[in-house]
Amino acid sequence: MAITTNSNPFIFLIFFSFLLLFQSSSALDINVESFGAEPNGMADSTTPFLKAWSRACESEEETTIYVPQGSFLVKQVTFHGPCKKKVKFRIDGTIVAPGDSWSLGNSGYWILFRKLDGLSIYGVGTIDARGSSYWACRKARNNCPPGARSISFSWSSNVVVSGIKSVNSQTMHMAIDHCKNVIIEKVKIRAPSRSPNTDGINVQFSTGVTISNAIIATGDDCISISQGSAHLWIDHITCGPGHGISIGSLGNYEKEEGVENVTVTGSTFTKTDNGVRIKSKAQPSNGFTRDMVFRNLIMHSVFNPIIIDQRYCPGAPCHHHQNSGVKISRVRYEEIRGTSRSEVAINLDCSASNPCEEITLRDIKLTYAHGTATSSCRNAAGTSRGYVIPKSCL
Repeated sequence: MAITTNSNPFIFLIFFSFLLLFQSSSALDINVESFGAEPNGMADSTTPFLKAWSRACESEEETTIYVPQGSFLVKQVTFHGPCKKKVKFRIDGTIVAPGDSWSLGNSGYWILFRKLDGLSIYGVGTIDARGSSYWACRKARNNCPPGARSISFSWSSNVVVSGIKSVNSQTMHMAIDHCKNVIIEKVKIRAPSRSPNTDGINVQFSTGVTISNAIIATGDDCISISQGSAHLWIDHITCGPGHGISIGSLGNYEKEEGVENVTVTGSTFTKTDNGVRIKSKAQPSNGFTRDMVFRNLIMHSVFNPIIIDQRYCPGAPCHHHQNSGVKISRVRYEEIRGTSRSEVAINLDCSASNPCEEITLRDIKLTYAHGTATSSCRNAAGTSRGYVIPKSCL
């Protein structure tokens, strides 16, 4: 029935009230509180979250799961696919883990998204793993669990994560494993500078990953890129404190997939242990790193602004009599400036049996506050272009 300007205004008001009511109560928007989740940070909301997920995953239409303001306690959980349609998580509240470091078990993850296509996670909310008791256990060298990653994506594609915060992860904050086409943007990641192994974002066995406009402060790598990763774009990262952005470590296995086509650009590192780093262990491997671009980067008091370390050994036993089998080639360092906290601002320590090839240094200015900065090359070959300060060792 058409409604004209001559219609009864009361009928007109009823019609639009009904329309608004229909839209607001649409099954396409699911609030976790409707399934029994309580925003007090104490009641276990794991089952309500799973019920909401089941409803959304089985829906014939795209569905948004809404986590409102408040604090929701969630234990170890897997949101499993495939789903019939795309699912979105809008998080405006805080999702907290149990305070007991053992409560997340031994599986290595806290919140896992698996076998999904088209997942979106966004909002202004926070994921808080409350990792302090786990770090204390590690520091005391007690019999500790292996630790849990906060948010993991496995065997998924077309994933978008935007705006959320991840704090105090037991280990890695975000892990991307066997995924395709992932965008992580405008996230904030934070853990204390001395918290062990709290990488901000880790990527392995994945392709087409974009990480942009992120603020990351951790006790380990801001971003780490492991074997089997290709076609990554990383831009406008604010990193520090932490261990910088790392390719590797590689060379963990004799038969290992490599890393290729990674660009890191437009980013700032402040008081980090490293700026941009490629690291591999000194042992046999058929792995490789190639087609890397590190461009337009600013270093503020960074201990190793530019470093290749093919004798990486984080713990005993170290096989210093062996050489790394990982082949490093076609790596470009361009438009990098700032200050080094160590005298050796450029350190290219490559494998004797697999020397680094086609390394390019262009338009670099790194200074050392307590003297003249230097560069060091070991088994590295390449070219220098433009100005290179400290003087190139290639």
